[in-house]
Amino acid sequence: MSNLDRQAALSVCGGRGFVVAEPVRELLTPRHVRLGESTEVRRLLPNLGRRMVGAWAFVDHYGPDDIAGEPGMQVPPHPHMGLQTVSWLHDGEVLHRDSLGSLRTIRPRELGLMTSGRAISHSEESPKSHARFLHGAQLWVALPDAHRHVEPHFQHHTDLPAVSAPGLTATLILGELDGATSPGTAYTPIVGADIALTAGAEARLPLDPDFEYAVLSMSGQAEVDGVPVLPGSMLYLGCGRTELPLRGDTDAGLMLLGGEPFEEEIVMWWNFIGRSHEEIEEARRAWMGGSRFGEVHGYDGDRLPAPELPPVALKPRGRVR
Repeated sequence: MSNLDRQAALSVCGGRGFVVAEPVRELLTPRHVRLGESTEVRRLLPNLGRRMVGAWAFVDHYGPDDIAGEPGMQVPPHPHMGLQTVSWLHDGEVLHRDSLGSLRTIRPRELGLMTSGRAISHSEESPKSHARFLHGAQLWVALPDAHRHVEPHFQHHTDLPAVSAPGLTATLILGELDGATSPGTAYTPIVGADIALTAGAEARLPLDPDFEYAVLSMSGQAEVDGVPVLPGSMLYLGCGRTELPLRGDTDAGLMLLGGEPFEEEIVMWWNFIGRSHEEIEEARRAWMGGSRFGEVHGYDGDRLPAPELPPVALKPRGRVR
């Protein structure tokens, strides 16, 4: 999915500047962003004061939207570099096309994982004949310097491992959790899991104390470490936890995101992650007038032009707390 913000700001992310080295309960409020004609997303990352959670650098939650008789998601071809995109659905379908020739329909609880590496472009759209509701999350994972120029590739996994406890099922999206390992390729120590809680269920999810974590609420009403978390909000949890208490006040859907704090400082703008303003400038020029990002064939429409790049002086991050 693209960042469609036409006034996209340059952001310095990563480093340990805003990593909290102890358990906290920091509720993040989303920013509402239009995505095409009929989709509005709630943007949780990057957020004011909270840019990343481990290598997770971008989180959009959308729906559930009633798109009966509507085009649904329509994201024209656009570029990416230096990151992985994670497509995750609770309802509906998304048709993925990319410049490698991939053509896949992603359905609920299936992993669509695109590694941009040095350069890729793709489009995402609701199929012409689609389900009534569209509900999901789109996430980006920053690639570390050693792997950010890998050859681009796309993975589609329809059978993912799960761990369970009474009243809880956690489907593993990326990384490892409680002995289960996702088949998706990860380049940093990371975890992403989709959690289904039944009403009244109480459980404790095992965590790695070296990871920082956050929980995104997808649906229903739940308490995370005693904090009520409503759909479209995210609770940042810091580091130093060995377990996470969860309670379902109703049937509820959550996403657990975590990983080792991302030590490298990165520059994120529009749909690019790089290491300098100059690198971002070069990528923008390549998208607007070159062949580096390839072509997406089969999408009915023009590709997405890049917005103007602001000449912003980037400042170093603060200290760990």
